[in-house]
Amino acid sequence: MRNCLSLLFLLASLPVLSQTVSPEKMKGIYEEVKTPYKYGMVLTPRNDSFKVDCPTIFKKKSTWYMSYIVFDGKGYETWLAKSNNLLEWETMGRLLSFPKDSAAWNASQLAGYFSLYDTEWGGAYRLGKHKGRSWMSYIGGKSSGYEAGELSIGMASTKKDPSKAHEWVTYAAPVLTSKDADVRWWENRKEFKSTVIVDKQKSLGAKYIMYYNANGDTAKDNKKTRWYERIGMAISDDMLHWRRFNTEPVVHHEAGITGDPYLQKIGDLWVMFYFGAFWKDRPKAFDRFACSYDLVNWTDWEGESLIEPSEDFDARYAHKPCVIKYKGVVYHFYNAVNEKDQRGIAVATSMDLGKSSLNFVVRKK
Repeated sequence: MRNCLSLLFLLASLPVLSQTVSPEKMKGIYEEVKTPYKYGMVLTPRNDSFKVDCPTIFKKKSTWYMSYIVFDGKGYETWLAKSNNLLEWETMGRLLSFPKDSAAWNASQLAGYFSLYDTEWGGAYRLGKHKGRSWMSYIGGKSSGYEAGELSIGMASTKKDPSKAHEWVTYAAPVLTSKDADVRWWENRKEFKSTVIVDKQKSLGAKYIMYYNANGDTAKDNKKTRWYERIGMAISDDMLHWRRFNTEPVVHHEAGITGDPYLQKIGDLWVMFYFGAFWKDRPKAFDRFACSYDLVNWTDWEGESLIEPSEDFDARYAHKPCVIKYKGVVYHFYNAVNEKDQRGIAVATSMDLGKSSLNFVVRKK
């Protein structure tokens, strides 16, 4: 009895980890990650009919590598670029190309994002592996056009060096779709961008966690024609079979889009960078963040946006974040869209590193 009472006293004396992050800690994260200096464009389309979008980054030895997606008017393919300084990038080639089979489920859309990246803030930013393979998740679909038709989440992998431009292996079926038997009310239209991280502690019952945004009904009991996008979760033990986690989205807002999650671990907090668009008080697109102790319960930042439209090159949208810290400098890569709907990759930084000389191609009259 005495031992049991001692154990109960010990448990009662342990600090209880709150599911809500305090305003003070949220403010501290904002001060750590903010990037007030817009360097400008780092990747632009090679011609005016293409659109460049959605950066994800890893490092190998002294070189940085970026996956990004290119819309050619038909659909998305995934490309690779490299850099020695995070500011000047050189295109290397494709990673996911349109398949030869025009009837394939992913015939016209292969928008990929590196998985299992190092989530340690200011860390090595290496790509992890599962069973000796590097992995990407991607948006897949067979319909031509911008975000056209049914869109699902697929997985791709390679045994080859991920820092070399080559075709990754895709699989015959998607891993999450809006037609699945267990699909939830908020994702029953289209599945969009995903990010996959490693949870070594398996705190949610599996080693791999996927955060992704999707659109669905406006509310569970109010099916309107305007669909909102929200961020939810799935878990996996093998990267190919995914189980939806919980029935509700984990980060969402009462209007517009909440999407494109990207995670980093800063101290004892998980930080999810994401973009918002078309909220009631914000007509454009911008980058925000939320914080969590347990990867499930997220506290949304209510202060200033991290990135929002302010320059000619991002006057319409400044969104879709990939945020890292290297040698004391924070780099916030994002998709910049100007008033002519030209899309490319820009970066903002926590220190003034000058201005890019790269611009969108001049549109022909």
